[in-house]
Amino acid sequence: MGDLSVNLCGLEIDNPIIPASGTFGFGYEFAELYDINCLGTFSFKGTTKDARFGNPTPRIAECTAGMINAVGLQNPGVEKVISEELPQLKKCFNKKVMANVSGFAVEDYAYTCEQLDKQSQVGWLEVNVSCPNVHGGGMSFGTSPEAAAEVVRAVKAVTTKAVIVKLSPNVTDIVAIAKACEEAGADGISLINTMLGMRIDLKTRKPVIANKMGGFSGPAIFPVAVRMVYQVANAVNIPVIGMGGVSTAEDVIEMMLAGATAVEVGAANLINPYACRDIINDLPAAMDKYGIDNLKDIIGGVK
Repeated sequence: MGDLSVNLCGLEIDNPIIPASGTFGFGYEFAELYDINCLGTFSFKGTTKDARFGNPTPRIAECTAGMINAVGLQNPGVEKVISEELPQLKKCFNKKVMANVSGFAVEDYAYTCEQLDKQSQVGWLEVNVSCPNVHGGGMSFGTSPEAAAEVVRAVKAVTTKAVIVKLSPNVTDIVAIAKACEEAGADGISLINTMLGMRIDLKTRKPVIANKMGGFSGPAIFPVAVRMVYQVANAVNIPVIGMGGVSTAEDVIEMMLAGATAVEVGAANLINPYACRDIINDLPAAMDKYGIDNLKDIIGGVK
């Protein structure tokens, strides 16, 4: 069997498959279905400084080759994640986990990351900069190179572990934002987060979800994700995690050829809870099919 292992920001992982934040909870729910230690790691539910109830319902809308969600970062807050969620996860997952962090002000990001950085279970901090910056007139940190860099500098000042910045595709120039994050000290980049989408109920003539618009994910966005991963990977000198519509072992190989060191799987987990396990099981045969002995060798293989 070929070598599936990769090195992600200094930590070796058994394979590049990572369930994406918001699609895998805090892991232990999926551990009731299969041994989640087969994963490279996983990115746990987006965590904020304070507990959040999230957006009003309905929050989910189906659409062709994908889905729209506007959950609104529902989570128990960082203190409870540390005191309750991580101890429960430790019972079923013996690897380092990726902590996904969101915030509404620079100081929120710094505080939450500083607390999670102290936890021995956490191997990486995935900083999601595509959330509303309420201190900046509703703008997202991730739509401005300067704002994204400000978050990175604040987080790096109070942490010791690898900081991976998760970028939004809802921008004109994602490369400029990625480069700004790298210059500010980011250890890695993950992309893409969901695109902005909307559905309308023809009977009521109202938006299907209460928030009107939400994050569009699923197979339909895969080509956009591959394009952006390729662009960013060729512009920065730090590892890139690719995501966006990944649902098969072949998708993983395509993402890695575009420049991804590791690959996150999101919406597929909501359709098939065994998706990540199945992709890992399918990877050796896919590698044999395309003559790949070592996954590390194909990272950025397309120029």
